Amino acid sequence: MTSKTGGGSYLLVAETMMKPTEEDKNKNIDECISTDILENTLREQMPGIFDILLMDRTTSTPKTKKNIIWANENYIKHGNEAYAATAQMRPELVTGQMGQIIKPRALKSKEMQKERTKSKAEVFTPTWIVKKQNDAVEKDYLDDDLETYVKRTWLEITCGEAPYMATRYDMVTGEIVPLNERVGFVDRKLKRINEEVVDKAEWQRLVVEAYKSSYGFEWSGDSLLLARENLLYTYRDYYFAKWLEEPLYGLFEDIAEIISYNVFQMDGLKYIIPLTEKREKIVEVQMSLFDDEEPEEQWDIKPGKRVKVMNWETNKMEFFDKGVK
Repeated sequence: MTSKTGGGSYLLVAETMMKPTEEDKNKNIDECISTDILENTLREQMPGIFDILLMDRTTSTPKTKKNIIWANENYIKHGNEAYAATAQMRPELVTGQMGQIIKPRALKSKEMQKERTKSKAEVFTPTWIVKKQNDAVEKDYLDDDLETYVKRTWLEITCGEAPYMATRYDMVTGEIVPLNERVGFVDRKLKRINEEVVDKAEWQRLVVEAYKSSYGFEWSGDSLLLARENLLYTYRDYYFAKWLEEPLYGLFEDIAEIISYNVFQMDGLKYIIPLTEKREKIVEVQMSLFDDEEPEEQWDIKPGKRVKVMNWETNKMEFFDKGVK
């Protein structure tokens, strides 16, 4: 299959996810000390995991993998079709020569920051405010036993790059935040696990539970990818801090799978995949006794694709708006 990317050029699009070999699964994950997790590095070293981070679980089926969409036009200059708002974000569109186009907001140009604030009301919260708000929520749970605390469900709405979940870096300055100063709710869960657990198998079990009970949703595909990357490397950071070694590929892949279900793309007002609702204006020509009378506008609205999330207790996908009136 080929995909046009503008300028008359074509790129080959892989039809299937790249499967890790047994050798890959036994490899250690490399440290990432940069604010910007490079997509080229992910694709070169962990192609299967990178594919997982791009997946959209609502629209994918066991037979057909579909990715999150751009959901903005910030990259349309690179190709009218491949980078259209409704086009899927494919690995080859954000790697190779295009490996620098996805950047955290703090590293984007001032012009793009202003445009995204104007078009999508994108404004990221300083770490000190994230701390105050998460502190206010957490105060009722401080006496929880570890199992209860870890399994408490948290949701970051319109999460952007997910600072309320994991504060790898300050959203304003772009500077890496030291591990002991991180204040996201996933950070808080992993800190308690690191402090209270000494068995490695039990540590991994509780960390998996921590990720399964932590959710976030975002409109823009580029921010969503950054959020997923941040959460994945947050796992790496706490693993290394606890065990003084890098996690194996297989462990990293397990966490990536959970993140791809729990941190998802959604229009938070309509609980649908962004831009899937279709509106067509109904044009009716009617005779009027009054020339200046304006006809009332009517629209034919076709509902968008309802978002599904994983219920980890049943291991089944459910509509996010289930029970919402």
